[in-house]
Order: sequence, then C-alpha cells, then structure tokens
Amino acid sequence: MKSLYDLNYDEMGEMALANGWKKFRGHQIFQWLYRKRVTSIDDMSDLSLETRERLKETYSLKPLTLRDKQVSKDGTAKYLFALEDGSLIESVLMQFDYGKSICVTSQVGCNMSCAFCASGLTKKKRDLTSGEMAAQVVYVQKDLDHQEERLSHIVVMGTGEPFDNYDEVMNFLSTVNHDCGLGIGARHITVSTCGVVPRIYDFAKEHKQYNLALSLHAPNDELRSRLMPVNHAYPLKELMEAVSFYAEENNRRLTFEYILLKGVNDQPQHVKQLAKLMRGLNAYVNLIPYNAVDEKGFQSVDHASAMVFYDALMKQGIRCTIRKEHGGDIDAACGQLRVKHMRKDGVKLP
Repeated sequence: MKSLYDLNYDEMGEMALANGWKKFRGHQIFQWLYRKRVTSIDDMSDLSLETRERLKETYSLKPLTLRDKQVSKDGTAKYLFALEDGSLIESVLMQFDYGKSICVTSQVGCNMSCAFCASGLTKKKRDLTSGEMAAQVVYVQKDLDHQEERLSHIVVMGTGEPFDNYDEVMNFLSTVNHDCGLGIGARHITVSTCGVVPRIYDFAKEHKQYNLALSLHAPNDELRSRLMPVNHAYPLKELMEAVSFYAEENNRRLTFEYILLKGVNDQPQHVKQLAKLMRGLNAYVNLIPYNAVDEKGFQSVDHASAMVFYDALMKQGIRCTIRKEHGGDIDAACGQLRVKHMRKDGVKLP
C-alpha cells in the first residue's frame, strides 16, 4: 500500500481532485502530516469520516517503526528503523551550535563499496521511496516535539548514494522544503554524493538552493580508485569538471568531505595534491574524524595529526574545518548499528 508520505504537496492536491474532493483537501492532509505530525489517518479530525475511510483504502501512514535507538553522551542519537518489508535503515540526529541536523538514509544497503564504510558491507537491496525518507525526518521531529525543539538542517548522507536514487531524493527534498510542510530552508539542506557525474549535472540544472557536498576522501586517482570504486567510472578530471559546472551554474559554495585515514590519505603529499585539485573553486574541505569500522581495518588520525593536516591545507590557501566528532561512544558510523542488528538476526555478512 502506498504511503501518504510519498506524495509531495502538488501530488497531494492532484490526489484530492482525483477522488472528487476540492484541491484544498490535499493541503489539509499535507499539513496533518508535516505540521501536526499525526500518526493515524483517523486523527485527521477536520476530514469527514467518509474521506478518512477512502484514504485508508489506498494509503498507509506508517512506513517505518523504531527498532533501536542509541544516544551518545554528546547528544548524538542514532535511530534504527524497520520498514514495512522488514528492511532496516538508520538516521542520525546531530547537535550543532547552529541547530539540530538529521542525517537521512536514501537506500537499503549501498552499491558504492567504499573501502572504509560499513554501509558497503551490505549491497543495495532497493531504493527508498521519498515517503520513507520523509518519514525518517517526521519521526525524529516528533521526538524533538516533546522537548519543544525543532530540526533546522537536513543532510542526505546516510546509507546509500543519493544520486543513485535521484528522482525519489528530489521528491523528498521538495516535501521537507515546502512552506506548508516542515519548512526546512533550501540552504539548510545538503545532498552528499560520492561522485555520480551525470546526476551532478542534473542537480546543477535544477537551480535549487540546496547545498552539494562531494565525498572526496582522496586527492589522486590511484588512491581514490582504491578507496572508492566509483572513481573508475568517473575519475577526478570528469568529477571536478562536473562540480565546477554546478558551482558556476548556481553560484553556490561547494563542500568537499575528506575522512582522514591514518597512514592512507593524511600525508604531506596529499595536502599538496588536494590543494592543487581545489585551487580556484569556491569551496572548502570538511576534514572528518573516522569512526572506525572493525571489518574495514582503517584507523582514524588523532587530533594532533588532524591539526597538522588542517594547518598545512590552510597554508596552501584552502579553507577547511575539522568536523566535530559525533557519537564516538555509540554505533554512529554509517551502517554500524544496522549491521550489528542484522548479525543478531542471523544475516550472513562479509
């Protein structure tokens, strides 16, 4: 059964008209979902009983349920959700000085096979629908409602490659950005890609104010191909041309994500290569402490080593930050909690 969350604002109005109702009925239903955040169609009290019964014949309202939740001492919360087909996905709530941000998953599993990532331990089972992504945000916002707090930012950086599920991700973004819904500002929404070049061009041509983050993690083709197989299909020259097109087309600053892996991509030559790659771009590098994944064998650099890399990059004229570590005392890395539960359930993994 299709979820009501799968319908964006315009589609909700079209659904109302198709049922012989006034278009405004779609507006009411949309607000019940995202402003009042009801958990049942029966709770939509200003709809007639007949209207609610008609809705229930075609649509559901619970595409996910909470399977587990971990809360770090720093306030980071990892949610493990079960979808209607039993698949497990994760979302993460992170606390920043500027507000509260949710990291949203876009696929069940991931086919990108990045060498350092727990998500790659399980191949992609399927794409999430836009409604399954929206439901993650609504659930976490309902959790915050009890504290009279509000989500301020959304990052699509969880399990999966967002641009491998492009249409559903874009539909999801239109829903959470809509003024009649959660109203998360476009400039507070970031989509992260490991480098699916054709979709970067598509994203640029949308002319939305969403932010684009590129998961780079290596400054040369040889190393990036070892760490990120997507680089075989879209090497750095093609990738940098695509992100330059995005930046010029939208006049937006780019973010390059760079996980620091001890002894792998943190050497002085990597600083020089990274600076050369980025010179002339309106961009900055987000240096990320690595949340170690037992099965992967990589280690994070310590804070002192991260600062050495940071200082060297800044001296090259490249703006950068060191991202505050989140959830180091819980299974906060992408896919970790999901993999733990899958093993408990007897699922064989690499």
